[in-house]
Amino acid sequence: MTDIIPGLQGGIPTDSPKGVPFVAGKNNVVACSKHYVGDGGTTKGIDENNTVIDWQGLLSIHMPAYYTSIMKGVSTVMISYSSWNEIKMHTNRELITGFLKNTLGFKGFVISDWEGLDRITYPPHANYSYSIQAGIHAGIDMVMVPYNYKEFIDGLTFHVKNNVIPMSRIDDAVRRILRVKFVVGLFENPLADNSLVDQLGSQEHRELAREAVRKSLVLLKNGQSLNQPLLPLPKKTSKILVAGSHADDLGYQCGGWTMEWQGFNGNNRTIGTTILAAIKNTVDPSTNVVYKENPNAEFVKSNNFSYAIVVVGEHPYAETDGDSMNLTIADPGPTTIRNVCGAMKCVVIIISGRPVVIEPYLASIDALVAAWLPGTEGQGVADVVFGDYGFTGKLPRTWFKTVDQLPMNVGDPHYDPLYPFGFGITTEPTTRQSDDNPFLSISSYFN
Repeated sequence: MTDIIPGLQGGIPTDSPKGVPFVAGKNNVVACSKHYVGDGGTTKGIDENNTVIDWQGLLSIHMPAYYTSIMKGVSTVMISYSSWNEIKMHTNRELITGFLKNTLGFKGFVISDWEGLDRITYPPHANYSYSIQAGIHAGIDMVMVPYNYKEFIDGLTFHVKNNVIPMSRIDDAVRRILRVKFVVGLFENPLADNSLVDQLGSQEHRELAREAVRKSLVLLKNGQSLNQPLLPLPKKTSKILVAGSHADDLGYQCGGWTMEWQGFNGNNRTIGTTILAAIKNTVDPSTNVVYKENPNAEFVKSNNFSYAIVVVGEHPYAETDGDSMNLTIADPGPTTIRNVCGAMKCVVIIISGRPVVIEPYLASIDALVAAWLPGTEGQGVADVVFGDYGFTGKLPRTWFKTVDQLPMNVGDPHYDPLYPFGFGITTEPTTRQSDDNPFLSISSYFN
């Protein structure tokens, strides 16, 4: 994932000093590695929770990406709301100043999360004076204060004037912030370059996003037996059914932290191609595409469809709103799967930010695709489902059978997944599009 850093900042020269931020020019932007550190290892995966792990585990599992980020010249590091063994990361001087700055040699600036100082205490903001002192002392250089900035400035000034926070700590913070501003050329070019605005949402960028969709799809099941695969689907047939709450919804495809913090639903907030529209764009003009969001079993059985595509999944979320103890598909998704797949050949496409419960419905599903959050370019899904491109994606994490198994990782004694880490069925692209065996070849293997 750290490859995104040179993508944002530009490739760092080989002779660049270690730990010093690098930004190639005014067409590049500052990158931020986050959330330091252990954010992905919290108890039960709950947002802002406590990461219980020993020092060696923290170094071997959670720290490597930060070391790599620093080697690639990352400019900023954001601190996590979470705790490490009950110590709030926003107060952890040992890890921020001692390890990140001194041991790893990070010369950029450290930034708090949104109201990160407030959340040092519970309830938040209960002792803001202490929170300012603890956070700045820990080594935070820039503080994200969205609202009560006057209180922060007054509190910090008080601590400095009374020698609670030494001026050397302020000098360190200012030096680091100025270093990044100089590196990025902010004093020479303080405003954004409006000449680049036409590139936002450009066709070139959409094609790249569409390619990313194609390559990230993971085929988990293809046919009730290996010698009778269902995918790729034929483009030319009499009539097909498209069903599911996520088939015609750009907001659901995009997920959280997109047009809005918690995401959105519907097709009015941005421009793009829904999976339903992509299917209609891809099939032969003579193929009748019927869309019904949540059809009953009688409708499915009485319409003589050649096959069905069911698109269901999670509703958008971000941060704490995404915490889930059941990891289920949003209603009426399970009902739609049962009604459609119980009556005819079906492909189920899951739109989600993570593995979800699918095992109870798997027997009735003929083909299963994890599409994650494909964003605006739903055409990439149809590109692969209909065989213009092959499936190549592999699971980036284990897909569980039941939530009772979690947490479950490779090497655990109880490792018994529905689909293991690295799993993904591959297919070859085909130009043959008819009802009689559109499939060319298939292999299933692990990374």
